[in-house]
Amino acid sequence: MSLSRMAPVPCFVKGVFVVVSPSGTVPVVILTDGTDRVLPIFVGLWEAVSINSARNKEVLPRPFTHDLFLETFIKFGITLNSVQIDTIHDGVYYAQLALFADHKEVHVDCRPSDGIALALRGNAPIYVEQRVLDDAGQVESELPLMRDISEFLQK
Repeated sequence: MSLSRMAPVPCFVKGVFVVVSPSGTVPVVILTDGTDRVLPIFVGLWEAVSINSARNKEVLPRPFTHDLFLETFIKFGITLNSVQIDTIHDGVYYAQLALFADHKEVHVDCRPSDGIALALRGNAPIYVEQRVLDDAGQVESELPLMRDISEFLQK
């Protein structure tokens, strides 16, 4: 997937939650562009834990895979410029890492959950294409009942 020419919208992680329903428990990352619109992205449990850890600036005794990636970037002189969620197709989000190395920017396909975890750790901006927000954005009050993942994991 290539980055489109439409201006991306800066977003930030509002929180990491779990949706608890009779059919199961599903982790979700909520992105927002600062308006009442949010973008829920359902992720795996370990990705949610990693994102939550980065969001809370927790220092763990051993590095997560995302920490390893950032350390590798540093050792090889690669800068993480941004993460861009650029497409949604059949309910699946697609994203790109924008990396800078050897005097040029390159884009690498990634899962949004991995991109978000890296962006939070590397203090890189998260962008979402306007059309993705238009297609998949929701009003927060219309989301299902959610619990903060930290509270959920403590039980």
